[in-house]
Amino acid sequence: MSRIIVPVIMSGGSGTRLWPLSRQASPKQLHALTSDLTLIQHTIARVNADEDEFVFAEPMVILNESQLEPAQAQVKEMGREGVRWLVEPVGRNTAPVAAVAAEVVRARHGDEGMVLLMPADHHIDDEEAFRATAIRGAHLAQTGRIVTFGIKPTGPATGFGYIRRGDAVGDGYLVDSFKEKPELETAREYVADGRYYWNAGIFLFGAGAVVEEMEAHCPAILELSRKAVANAEADGDVTRLDQAAFEAIKGDSFDYAVMENTERAAVVPADFGWSDVGSWSALWEISEKDEAGNAVRGDVHLTDVSDSIVYSTALRVGVIGAEDLIVVATEDAVLVARKSDDQSVKTLVERLRKEGRLDLL
Repeated sequence: MSRIIVPVIMSGGSGTRLWPLSRQASPKQLHALTSDLTLIQHTIARVNADEDEFVFAEPMVILNESQLEPAQAQVKEMGREGVRWLVEPVGRNTAPVAAVAAEVVRARHGDEGMVLLMPADHHIDDEEAFRATAIRGAHLAQTGRIVTFGIKPTGPATGFGYIRRGDAVGDGYLVDSFKEKPELETAREYVADGRYYWNAGIFLFGAGAVVEEMEAHCPAILELSRKAVANAEADGDVTRLDQAAFEAIKGDSFDYAVMENTERAAVVPADFGWSDVGSWSALWEISEKDEAGNAVRGDVHLTDVSDSIVYSTALRVGVIGAEDLIVVATEDAVLVARKSDDQSVKTLVERLRKEGRLDLL
């Protein structure tokens, strides 16, 4: 008998580092950044396959109310049916999402039902390799392990957390420790060591196993998440979590609340062309480029431009005599920055928020 894996797709983020394209009501996962499909469409499509031992159930998408209608429309465009939608009244990070997912999956499939918890806004080149890696993780999850997937580093990145592997177990390794985003020299040491992986924030676990660990390490989050599910309002394939219970949760990440405390953590190495598309330079890296190294989308004209990303959704944009540049134009905002400064876009967004420019957020 095949075991059930329920893909739970986290789609609540706003992707502020891809401003002005990515906004609260229309975040990066709802945009076509790497192909004609949006990131959320890609995420749903890559779990649309069955294996001999395991069956991917219809996915469950967790998001906020403002994103629900456009996300539903995009899934309809794909011709997909059976997707379930869970609406968060407020954002409370990923630990409550994991708790809610575990409770919903337990109710349908029992403690042995598995949750594949993954962000909606990541890019994966090799979807067949992704599924094969997930199956390796499922073999470990069957033994009670809570599995994370570690991306083999391609360089000393400082924008990701790292996972240090321990002893081999099954198709992966025990987790020795989690490391915060490092300074450059430390990142170089991690890559040279060979035992470190980037933390992609993708997890696979049995619903019963994660509930046991949350009862031990973050019982308040689990209790309130259960209330949010028990008192939720269902309307067809849409379930709205109870606002009072969910708002009362003190938000925390699944990494901090569970993975850094449990003795069940395991890591499966992954090499499937992953990017978190966490910045404009990250998008440039994974995009198709012209002979001068430019990634272009929209009504754009370039003269003597190299190694740049120019993206327009509304205006005719011309760029002359530039290199290593980000130029993004939407109907109401324009961003121009050096690629090396793209992490500062989040700071710009915070300034807009302080100025009360909610119309731009």
